[in-house]
Amino acid sequence: MGWGSNADGGLIMKSLLVLFLSLVLLASMNSCKNAEASEKPSLEVVSVQQMIDVLKAEDVQLIDVRTPEEFTSGHIKGAENVTYDANFSKKLANLDKTKPVAVYCHKGGRSAKSAVLLKGAGFQKIYDLDGGLSSWVQDNRQVVK
Repeated sequence: MGWGSNADGGLIMKSLLVLFLSLVLLASMNSCKNAEASEKPSLEVVSVQQMIDVLKAEDVQLIDVRTPEEFTSGHIKGAENVTYDANFSKKLANLDKTKPVAVYCHKGGRSAKSAVLLKGAGFQKIYDLDGGLSSWVQDNRQVVK
């Protein structure tokens, strides 16, 4: 019996089919693993310089969680005021969960709490400015009124 025999041909076909199905299974497992990794929310506390880099490099939603009075006294250019209060979670509906969010407050307390809520609400990429607007100003960065 040689390569051309029917028994060998059937065995080769079965082996090729098993090999093919194994490769398909491995590929699908790997793609699911990559999809899970890309869907896992990330929360990163960043320095002033890192925040500047994020704002330059990404199409990010910049959120100031201070009160409206604090916001009008000076904020980072391009920021939207979404006050951290009892209704904060409801206000998140106005934001795009698929876009990165950069958040800050005065010193970092409210933004840290806000970042945790953003992560829990399904936002995928969250940046929290370490030290808040105080560290921004201390680093001689501009604010607008």
